[in-house]
Formats: sequence, C-alpha cells, structure tokens
Amino acid sequence: VNLVLRLAWRNLWRQPRRTWLTTGAMVFSNVLLVFMISLQFGMYRLMIENSLQALTGHMQVQARGYNDDKKMRQTVPDIVSLAADLRTKLGSDEVAARATAFALASSEDRSYGIAVYGVEPQFEPNVSSIPGLVREGRYLDSNDAPEIVIGAVLARNLRVEVGDELTLLGSGKDGSFAAVVAEVVGIFDSGVADLDRTIAEMPLGLFQDVFYMRGEGHQVVVNAPRLGQVAELRQRVTDLLPADQNLVVQDWDALLPGLKQAIQADISSAVFMYAVLVILVAFSVLNTQLMSVLERTHEFGIVLALGLKPGRLGRLVLLETAMMGAMGLLIGALIGGAVTAWLGVQGFTMPGMDEMGAKFNLPSRLHPEVTIASLLSGPAVVFLFSLFASVYPALRLRRLHPVEAMRAA
Repeated sequence: VNLVLRLAWRNLWRQPRRTWLTTGAMVFSNVLLVFMISLQFGMYRLMIENSLQALTGHMQVQARGYNDDKKMRQTVPDIVSLAADLRTKLGSDEVAARATAFALASSEDRSYGIAVYGVEPQFEPNVSSIPGLVREGRYLDSNDAPEIVIGAVLARNLRVEVGDELTLLGSGKDGSFAAVVAEVVGIFDSGVADLDRTIAEMPLGLFQDVFYMRGEGHQVVVNAPRLGQVAELRQRVTDLLPADQNLVVQDWDALLPGLKQAIQADISSAVFMYAVLVILVAFSVLNTQLMSVLERTHEFGIVLALGLKPGRLGRLVLLETAMMGAMGLLIGALIGGAVTAWLGVQGFTMPGMDEMGAKFNLPSRLHPEVTIASLLSGPAVVFLFSLFASVYPALRLRRLHPVEAMRAA
C-alpha cells in the first residue's frame, strides 16, 4: 500500500504545473463555495429574522385552531398573567401578550378597514421591530391610555398626523358593538407597504376594554435567543402551559409557511449555480487525468506486459485524483473557512446597505454564518465529482493492449 501511495504521489508531481493548476481550480471553487454557502445561510437567517421581527416572532402561544381560523372568540385566558409567568420561568423578557381584531378606522375625511393589535407597551419592543420604526411622535407608553400608533401609509390615506384622533368601530368578542376614539401618538414606517397600510397598535388594556375581552387575548409571542434554539424553546414553552386551557405553541414555520417555501425555491436556484461551478472543475480534472494517462501510455504498456492488471492501473489513476482532490478540499476549506469566519465577525457591506439598513431597521453589514455544513458540503461535492471525472481515464486503461501501448511512444 505504501508503495502505491508513493507511486501515485510521485506521478502527480511529474507535471507540477498541471497539478497545481488543477488543484488551484479546486481550491478556488472550494473557497468560493464555502463563502457563498455561508453567506447564503447568513442571508436566510437575516431574511427569517426580518420577516419574523415585525409581528410574528419565533413562536406564539395560541388557542388550538386559532392559526387556521383567526376567529376572535378563540382566545387565550388571562393572557397577561400567562405572559408574565412565561417571562419568569423562561428567564427572558422576550415574551409579550397580544390581542387582535379588525376595525374600521375613521378620520375626519376618510375611513379604512385595518387590523388592530392590542400590545403590552413595556414588552412589545422586545419581540417586535415596530416600536423601533416609529418615525414621527412616540410609541405607546401606557397600558390603558386611549392612544394608537399607525403605519405611514395608513396615516397618509387617512390624512392624519401625530396628535389627531381616530375613531375605531368594530365588533367585540361577544358580538357587541365596539367603539373608541384614540389619539395618534406615533407613526411608524417599516418600508413594507402592506404593513404600513393595514396595521395599528393600541395598549392591550385599552383593547381588552373596547373589545370586551375580559382579560383574554390571542397570542403570546416568544422569541428565542437564536433561531437555532427555537425547537428547544418551543418544547420548554409547551411544557410550561396550563394543561386545562387547550393551548398550543406554533413556531415560525407554521405561522409563516410561505417563508420556508421561498427559501427552498432560492436554494434550488443556488444549487443550479453551484452545480455549474462543480461541473467546470470536474471537466478540469477530467482533462488533467486524461492527459496524464495519454502521456504515460508507453509506460503503462510496459507494466502491462510485465503482468500488471489494468484494474490496478485504473485504481492508481483514481488514487492520484483522490490525492489531488484531498489537497483541494483541505486547502480550500481552510482558506474559505478562515476568510468567511473573519468576515462573519467583521462583516462586510455593499453599496446601498447603509441606506437599506436605516430604512428597514436592519444591520448595515452582512455577516456570513460558518457552519459544519457550509464548510464541508461544497468541498465534499467537488471532491466526489473530481473522483467521478477520473473514472473515464481509468476505464480507458482496461482497453489498453500492451503491444499497441508500447508502440504509442
């Protein structure tokens, strides 16, 4: 075995320039794959967090069936106490109670149908980005005051400003008529037109009084420290829920199923791009090994005449490719991992990122996320395709006749 390994290694360096060019192609593709896959994972994390941070959160405690029907009577009893209990037992302030209803918002000039959220002003900033997106006025600061925060598009449509009053008309939980006059104390601008046009928030205490909720609500939003800890935290929250209230915990995948589908579609397009890169490297390896076999045809003819079987020569070619691929994998993964890890800490920016970050309440720098999967998946595929590309040159040796091969010189 040692003799075969040494022979394969020496054969690689009979043409060092060609070996380094092929290995360099592998290294370059591996560095690129590690960086691109890590960046892709980081962008998915940012995409998920950005989609969840406005209203959804990482998970929600709801009445069973509420996520499908969204009926106002499907409520969580004593929701403020439940949220406080979860904050204490989880040791986290990223828990907030909410209630939701639909209402007709009217100003002096116009009326529009909107979704009204009753929120806990003290804890809502911990689970939502909307409080940080208030561009005019302020966010809610009292649990019972007759005040409201609306989106910029809705404010423009209703022709209201901070300090103006809105009249909300809707239906209470018991089917009775619900109405309130609230002062616009803040206008938020998320940059998402649908959100800014249809969402308004008022204090949860006021909401419960207006819509006759009797201390009930619809969602307890819970955020995890990291996206990867959602499954574990969901189980903990489930274990802490009262057994007699028919409550369930829905994670972000169930709350926003279209988000995962969008990510899967993006992965499919990215895989196609990565496949093109890997195939180009595989053809480079095929060319290198085919040239190597053709150059050594006379040599192979001699050893075949001495009794060596063609299969042994084929395995030698595969071993040479494996050595070259291992070098490309190791060097590429090390360089790619080091560069990506450094960029993951330092971050990097692109033109327009600062403006987009300020507008959408996002970080202005991108941070690739290095994982075992992003570090090894791309280089491993390059390695396997390189071995596959060397199969054809190895199979050519099976049709090689000693006398014809020796004449090839």
